[in-house]
Amino acid sequence: MVAFLLWCFLFVICWPVALAALILYPFVWLLLLPFRLVGIAVHGALALVWAVVMLPARLLSAPFRLSRI
Repeated sequence: MVAFLLWCFLFVICWPVALAALILYPFVWLLLLPFRLVGIAVHGALALVWAVVMLPARLLSAPFRLSRI
């Protein structure tokens, strides 16, 4: 909602820039899409590495967790 209000404000102040932003937004989104996909993949890979590194600590603490229940 805030983005829409800012766009409306921009439209009142400078309508050519607002229309250009409205037309160019989908193209910019498509241009940045591969970077988002790479970011998701890197996040998943780092989460996997973190899980593998923390696995021994989780296994060592598992008996103590079961005794508390």
